[in-house]
Amino acid sequence: MVPPPAPEVSGHVTLPPGGPVGVPAAPPHLTAPDPSATTLAVLLIGPAGAGKTSVAKYWADHRRVPTAHISLDDVREWVRSGFADPQTGWNDHSEAQYRLARRTCGFAARNFLANGISCILDDAVFPDRPVVGLGGWKRHVGPGLLPVVLLPGLDIVLERNAERSGNRRLTDEEVARIHGRMAGWYGSGLPIIDNSQLDVPGTARVLDEVLARAIASPPNW
Repeated sequence: MVPPPAPEVSGHVTLPPGGPVGVPAAPPHLTAPDPSATTLAVLLIGPAGAGKTSVAKYWADHRRVPTAHISLDDVREWVRSGFADPQTGWNDHSEAQYRLARRTCGFAARNFLANGISCILDDAVFPDRPVVGLGGWKRHVGPGLLPVVLLPGLDIVLERNAERSGNRRLTDEEVARIHGRMAGWYGSGLPIIDNSQLDVPGTARVLDEVLARAIASPPNW
């Protein structure tokens, strides 16, 4: 008789399936929900220089439940040879790499969330360009994703952009153009935080307040 195969001892752990993220349910009690203790999927939107990455990292670092930060720019730059930088012109290659990065971020977010780890993603999502719009994020992560717009004044984003280096630094003209298009989020129904006069911890506190309201009454997007 052939003995049964030895059990797998490589340390591999089977993960739960990462399905689309459902809309978070408000707790049954009457007190305001505490977003710092709730498993959430958050999408932080804003122009270059809005402080998305700094705020996302700080918010993730100071939560009471495990939380991951996923930056779309970081994932796009996983491509080394052949990286299609949108700053040199938006074309078929940069669009394809953007779509691939967004799918990768969505897949990672679903896997984290399936294992009880919250996620905050950041991306410069435009209200007037479907290819870099919200539809892809909802498709890849799920309807439970909570989008929040971070939109300080133009002078602030220009100042912050000037402190950048490498391919993350844009021309003043490009920053102004992006900022102007982001103003289209006003009237969209999405929550908007003007963090012109807020530091990173202060912005993170306001983000928690916005998310508490979004959990109680999820935005229609």
